[in-house]
Amino acid sequence: MRVLRIGLTVVGALTLCTTHALAQTYPAKPVRMVVPFPAGGTPDILGRILAQKLTATVGQPVLIDNRGGAAGNIGVESVARSAPDGYTLVIGNSGTFAVNPSLYAKLPFNPTKDFTPVTPIAMVPNLLVVHPSLPVKSVKELVALAKARPGEINYGSAGVGSVPYMAVEYFKQLTGTNIVAIQYRGVGAMLTDLLGGQISMTFAGVTAFVAHVKAKQLRALAVGTKKRIELLPDVPTVAEAGIPKYEQTVWYGVLAPAGTPRDVVTKLNAEIVKALQQPDMLSQFAAQGATPTTSTPEEFGEFIRQETARWAGVIKASGAKPE
Repeated sequence: MRVLRIGLTVVGALTLCTTHALAQTYPAKPVRMVVPFPAGGTPDILGRILAQKLTATVGQPVLIDNRGGAAGNIGVESVARSAPDGYTLVIGNSGTFAVNPSLYAKLPFNPTKDFTPVTPIAMVPNLLVVHPSLPVKSVKELVALAKARPGEINYGSAGVGSVPYMAVEYFKQLTGTNIVAIQYRGVGAMLTDLLGGQISMTFAGVTAFVAHVKAKQLRALAVGTKKRIELLPDVPTVAEAGIPKYEQTVWYGVLAPAGTPRDVVTKLNAEIVKALQQPDMLSQFAAQGATPTTSTPEEFGEFIRQETARWAGVIKASGAKPE
């Protein structure tokens, strides 16, 4: 037993030394940041802004890897199965880490056990937008039209459980309307059809839609925050527009595979927090309607647990099922 203890002590010491050495040299090669959605949506846009900044500050390329499909589950699973060495990360959000655990009876990964939270990076308000051909200019007019024509108005969704899907389903619950989901593989494809008038509306992160609203290609009816946003000060909140209980803001954050060395997680957290405090990052995020948001890894983990509990109730009430 004594020899075993000595052996374990030596192994423990070597492991500790190896961990510290890894953190001191990290990153020693390119870092892959998986965005579990196709290009063009909010997680992709914010991820690329962050990756570009980190590339300039950590001394190694931080490369975006878009792996869309199954409401983000495919990309997230690929990270869960990756080596826990800090060289594979994922941009998670409300959908992938708070909604999907209740929506899917059997996920190919465990959102809590298979990941180590690093830090949130942004809060993004949802924006209710319609194609200009839809004859409504307010939330009240939209609700009235939807009730007069049940099942005839459609909305774009990036899959069951996605941010647009849950935002509209929550809206439908509170308004008693029947608006039909048209599913897409990602926000980019959905946006193309929305701009073309093939679908009538959506309710998704402001980042992907603000430029089209300002160009009058889409009409913004409301934002899902408690207060109006500086980016679109003339657009009322959903509560102001007559649905007082509605609030829906999407969070985004960085996570690593479970087992990633603590020192590496700490260094990643510090680098991301520092990056998001820089004036150029603040302005770039602000231009996308995103508010930079950071925390400790422990605080982020607790926040995810609270969000998962909150969305579980919405999902149960909606009766949503993955396709």
